[in-house]
Amino acid sequence: MKNLMKTSVAAFALTIGANAAAAEGELVLYHWFEYIPQDLLDKFTEETGVEVTMDTYDGNEAMLATLKAGAIGTYDLAVPSDYMVSIMAGEGMLDTIADGELKNKGNIEPEWADPSFDPGRKHSIPYQWGSTAFSVDTAVYSGDINTTDLIFNPPAELSGRINVVDSQGDVLALASLHMGIPQCSTDRDQLKALNEMVQGAKAHWASFNSDTAKEVLVAGDVTVGMIYDGFAAKARSERESLQYAFPTQGYIAWMDSVVLLKDAPNRDNALKFMDFLLEPENIAAVSNFARYNNGVSGSSEFLDQDLVTQPESNPHDAAGTPVFVEVCDEETQAVYDQIWTNLKK
Repeated sequence: MKNLMKTSVAAFALTIGANAAAAEGELVLYHWFEYIPQDLLDKFTEETGVEVTMDTYDGNEAMLATLKAGAIGTYDLAVPSDYMVSIMAGEGMLDTIADGELKNKGNIEPEWADPSFDPGRKHSIPYQWGSTAFSVDTAVYSGDINTTDLIFNPPAELSGRINVVDSQGDVLALASLHMGIPQCSTDRDQLKALNEMVQGAKAHWASFNSDTAKEVLVAGDVTVGMIYDGFAAKARSERESLQYAFPTQGYIAWMDSVVLLKDAPNRDNALKFMDFLLEPENIAAVSNFARYNNGVSGSSEFLDQDLVTQPESNPHDAAGTPVFVEVCDEETQAVYDQIWTNLKK
């Protein structure tokens, strides 16, 4: 995560500012880094007169920690991934969108209109979706890239040349796929083996970083790096030898959503922005910038043609099954939290 201290301090600083924003026609957005074009935010301001203040994070867990540390009532909207929407709803952190409050709700693609993580879209709208795996510099490494061994059991030539994202959900889910065990295992032997496996793999990792996942690959600082597919496409555009892997063991799928936060200081403006993003041309601008698919009907005619054909969006025939990060029960999650805490020491 960019760093929790930075996001927490930024959130704290906005606590006072957000209260003033309600009277000044503003919107306070908590958003992933490098995920929305500034000119689209400017367009929203031009159309509505609402000024947008945006703070960024680089992972679901950092976003959740900041909000739980006292930032509820500071931000209007956030953009969590599927499993995190469930967690936030369960902890009472989301407001409910009443029927009729979003005039463009009918533009949501049917497949994303009633997801398990937010039935009926009571708290959210779809944003972008994609995958998490890793990219490999094929000018440096000539072996098979479509295996999770490159992250968790790498050959000697890759040791110390690997970056993993600073995201508990993504790393431990990919590790479970690597081992062929359930994500929310309650088997003590499996959990012990998982802990030992990731601790052993850590010795080969150069870094935990999400917000510079692209930069370290492009600069050649690492040869293998966990990364999101759209971010990987951007990296490849700067370094042609980078190739996105679709491991045979499987990889992570995700859908990010825009959620209406509890006690949003500018609730009406938040709903305006959600409606704005449900317009096909506007969400297409997000996709063209970030290089991910979206969940809005009619947006395809506004998408860059190469977005559909980019290799990062098209798994090969031998690719494993994509899986969403699962939400464990409280007791099981506490074990996974401890594994992650130990891993980050």
